[in-house]
Amino acid sequence: MKGFILMVLGVGHLYEAFGVSHSMTYFYTTSSEVPNFPEFVVVGMVDGVQMVHYDSNSKRMVPKQDWMNKRTNTQYWESQTATALVSQETFKTDVDILKQRFNQSGGVHILQYMYGCTWDDETGQTGGFRQHGYDGEDFLVYDMKTFTWIAPKQQAEITLRKWNRDQSGLAFRQNYLTQECIVWLKRYLDYGKSTLMRTVPPSVSLLQKTPSSPVTCHATGFYPSGVMVVWQKNGQDHHEDVEHGETLHNDDGTFQKSTHLTVTPEEWKNNKYQCVVQVTGIKEDFIKVLIESEIQTNRGDPAPNFVPIIGGVVALLLVVVVVVLGVVIWKKKSKKGFVPASTSDTDSENSGKGAQKI
Repeated sequence: MKGFILMVLGVGHLYEAFGVSHSMTYFYTTSSEVPNFPEFVVVGMVDGVQMVHYDSNSKRMVPKQDWMNKRTNTQYWESQTATALVSQETFKTDVDILKQRFNQSGGVHILQYMYGCTWDDETGQTGGFRQHGYDGEDFLVYDMKTFTWIAPKQQAEITLRKWNRDQSGLAFRQNYLTQECIVWLKRYLDYGKSTLMRTVPPSVSLLQKTPSSPVTCHATGFYPSGVMVVWQKNGQDHHEDVEHGETLHNDDGTFQKSTHLTVTPEEWKNNKYQCVVQVTGIKEDFIKVLIESEIQTNRGDPAPNFVPIIGGVVALLLVVVVVVLGVVIWKKKSKKGFVPASTSDTDSENSGKGAQKI
């Protein structure tokens, strides 16, 4: 089981192998009786970068990146907003229906919807994903092999039968995930290519608080987010007493990741330990050999000077969603100018097939 929070911040990692895979993901969150939090929120992301945002307080879909604002027009945002408004009402009704099915009355309840697609720009391989979660558990999952719905919960059986009988709805969703979503993903990659397709090498440091503390290999300032940070012992990958941290956002849009090695000074002085960092799109390996002169420490300082800082819009979203959702856990990642072939990239087109009622 992977946390929903991890999906939000995973910047494509749940659907992206280490390589050149790209992803577009939408997250819908509908909440009931959560104080100081919008009842309905939509977050759209490309390669883990938030590009659009909607909530029930503002009732407007808005760009979160300059390249989205520059490469789209009023028609696009009006269409996106209209789609979100329809989904907002549908999902609000769905929460009431689910309360009845689960014999619930008041209290905090969360309905979540996640969908999107992936594309590997080297192999051309594509994929899709779509699922609903309710109060921290899978409710409905879309099977990309059969293009039908699966119901992990008995309370979802009614919806399962209804949705799987809707042949036009199934066809719409299959076409969206296998065709249209990929078109929009490539389009957004083109819109933001100066940002999304760039490569920035990491700065790698070895950090240690005290001689008995784990040695941290800290890579920061790299882009894109695909990264491997591994420890090697005498030229071989070393996994014993190694703890891997998550990939986190920096304020400037780059990323950071730390991997911690627990080893005694005697052990690393008698063997060759080194940290190897590999970043997607960069052929060069970045290596730091574990020797005393390479270790940065804050021994004697009142406050560490190398504590990673999580910043940026998505990190703020993490804090908000962690507080609100708490235990919510899920399994599972063109031409210049606006292209008017379709005015919305979501799966809630004018046919209404995206905002199916539970």
